[in-house]
Amino acid sequence: MMTKHLRRIFPIILSFTKIFITGTASVARGLSGYLDTIFDNKMSQTLGELFPINVDFLAEYPDFFTFIVVMLLAVLLAVGVRESTLINNIFTAVNMCTIVVIIVAGSLKANPDNWKINPADEPACATENCGTGGFMPFGIAGIMAGAAKCFYGFVGFDCVATTGEEAKNPKKNIPMSIVLSLVIIFLAYFLISAILTLMAPYYVLDANAPFPLVFDQVGFTEVKWIVTIGANFALCTSLLGAMFPLPRVLYAMASDGILYKLLKRVSPRTKTPLIATIIAGFFAAIMGAIFNLHQLIDMMSIGTLLAYSIVAICVLVLRYQDDQMGKGESVNGGNLLKDLLNTKGIREATHYTSAITKVGVVVFSLLAVVLCAIATFVDIAGSLCAQIVTAIVILIMITCIGIIGRQPVSNVELTFQVPLVPLLPCISVLVNLYLMFQLDIYTWIRFIVWVIIGYIIYFTYGLRNSVEGKRLKEEQANSEMTTKPTSNIHDILGGTYKVTIRD
Repeated sequence: MMTKHLRRIFPIILSFTKIFITGTASVARGLSGYLDTIFDNKMSQTLGELFPINVDFLAEYPDFFTFIVVMLLAVLLAVGVRESTLINNIFTAVNMCTIVVIIVAGSLKANPDNWKINPADEPACATENCGTGGFMPFGIAGIMAGAAKCFYGFVGFDCVATTGEEAKNPKKNIPMSIVLSLVIIFLAYFLISAILTLMAPYYVLDANAPFPLVFDQVGFTEVKWIVTIGANFALCTSLLGAMFPLPRVLYAMASDGILYKLLKRVSPRTKTPLIATIIAGFFAAIMGAIFNLHQLIDMMSIGTLLAYSIVAICVLVLRYQDDQMGKGESVNGGNLLKDLLNTKGIREATHYTSAITKVGVVVFSLLAVVLCAIATFVDIAGSLCAQIVTAIVILIMITCIGIIGRQPVSNVELTFQVPLVPLLPCISVLVNLYLMFQLDIYTWIRFIVWVIIGYIIYFTYGLRNSVEGKRLKEEQANSEMTTKPTSNIHDILGGTYKVTIRD
């Protein structure tokens, strides 16, 4: 039964975590901020004076440029402009060349002393928060907070896993492709960040467009414009890539009945989901206009982290799921401790062992939330009580991992399976939750509001109209009919009948 809920409820959560919408809005807002910085912040100053927004959880001003850019892109996609593989490859090549130019040109002006700064010797640190200086000016906490904000950079590589049926040797090629993707992404971010902070002190960098200004400061004017052009190409490519799948996702959900049928209408002239494209573009444009770049990035990061956490939980549940889903099976547990440790050596997953796994996953997830909350909001080093509670929580979590690992796994053969289960998915859930706790309270409020809106739509409309839900109900009804006992004819007839015979 839980697997059925996984197939219906979890996709709702994933679909309403704003990954695509906030991705489009954040890229458009980044493009706006980038161009505004190049032109001496004229646009932000003018809009801030004319239309100030004095609300803590919103942007300082409405960004009409972002709104117009997103709506123009939505209109272009709605009338049938399709993503060109050739153009996308050209833009990708330009992006890679830009990264190489930044690394090579920036390394010529790298100064290792910028990683040894003492805030007491810097006049600018009297007004700026420079931390403690050195290589890690804001410590481990700063690194984790930065990782939580930049987690959006690792969106997209998971598409490799969806091509498992097309790969020639998925057991070898998929892990290699995922690792190579992660290595390339890491090296790109690492080298760019290292070069940037070696060229100039970290506290003087512009948050919206650091590279043009830092290259201008070191006298590389030509490189500044090369990087500026390349960055705009990169942002335009990212904007198209973020916006393009959004109406298709809405169309797929509407086709299943989860969203309103209006969104699945395809224009006979353009052959595109016209209404879904315009509505998706409108919501993305509104979000880009009223939220600033940091807020959008936080919203995208929390959605991505939750999505990866749910995927890790699904891996745990489905790896230990019984193949027959408990149909026609009645299992009574004996000694609970022996069942938890599987001392009988059961090798095939059953409904009972699967239930043990699900309970263990739930307990582990709840304790992970408690542990992350303690690590984030409590001074563990200065409180003996916190240390005892932390030790107990960690011990129970390790016990849960051991109990899950002792249960028999499913016999279903897959082209690719996650290694080191249950250890790796459990670590993934714990790390993702900890990074989510590093985000501010306003991000959590916006996230919760968005999920509530999604569930309102689902429970008021999608639950009754879901094609998948209707199919599951039909399968359950057919299963009950085929397994119903028919040995007692009196029970079937259920009464006495009078028969009259006429001549």
